[in-house]
Amino acid sequence: MREDTANLLSTQYLVVPMSTEYVAKSPDSRGYIAYTEEENQVWHDLYASQRPKVELFSAPEYLDGLDRLDLPTSRIPQCAEISNRLGELTGWKVEPVPALIGFQQFFSMLANRSFPAASFIRKRRHFDYIEEPDIFHEIFGHTPLLADRRFADFSQAIGRAGCRASAEDYSWLVRLYWFTIEFGLTGKAGHFKALGSGLASSPTELPYSIQSPLAQRELFDVIEVLRTPYRIDIHQPLYYVLESVDELFEIMQRDLLADIAQARRLGLFKPLYPAKTSAPDLEKAS
Repeated sequence: MREDTANLLSTQYLVVPMSTEYVAKSPDSRGYIAYTEEENQVWHDLYASQRPKVELFSAPEYLDGLDRLDLPTSRIPQCAEISNRLGELTGWKVEPVPALIGFQQFFSMLANRSFPAASFIRKRRHFDYIEEPDIFHEIFGHTPLLADRRFADFSQAIGRAGCRASAEDYSWLVRLYWFTIEFGLTGKAGHFKALGSGLASSPTELPYSIQSPLAQRELFDVIEVLRTPYRIDIHQPLYYVLESVDELFEIMQRDLLADIAQARRLGLFKPLYPAKTSAPDLEKAS
């Protein structure tokens, strides 16, 4: 079994493409970002397209958080206004990040209940799919989960584990985040719902994760999750399913660094996806 060929240590928060056409937007002294009319229209159209899909395919926990936040539909929300609401609900805040950040900073921010958010929004030609996380993914995808105490505490637990981990453990720990917060499912056979932020913000992968006969769905097991590689530029071939969101509390009680050590001894599973020939395999960010 091979290691992933691109467990990169420089990341927006997981792993992003090695080059991108997008440039981060910098907030002013008030923390305000001036988005253009065109950018606000992309948000409006994404929201209008995705809201019916999450109503159909996403778990109640995500939908409850989305309702609590009451996001604007006609413009891109400002991180400060989302932080004010999250602060009341779970003590979290959202901070726009100016550029790529490393795993160490990512874990440190999570440990302090601060979510790093990309500040740009996708271009119209990337409406259905963008590899790197944009503000729609960050706000529409992530913040509803952070409005739920269980996901908020679980995210902080991942951050705290990352602050204790060594650099060579980062890519292993991130898989636990990936297969829960980003691309997790919940439910039982035949009655799955999407939990992950990467699914909630994806026009195409959200229905695929629930309906496609091509996708494998396995009961969640921490060690197996830590041993499962993924790729950033395809729909996931495998999703792990929590029978109940309350399982997150049990995972938080584990010695995650000991789990990583066990997973490292066992090695990675053989990837369920083909290797890329034109560029290194990348572990996906959104």
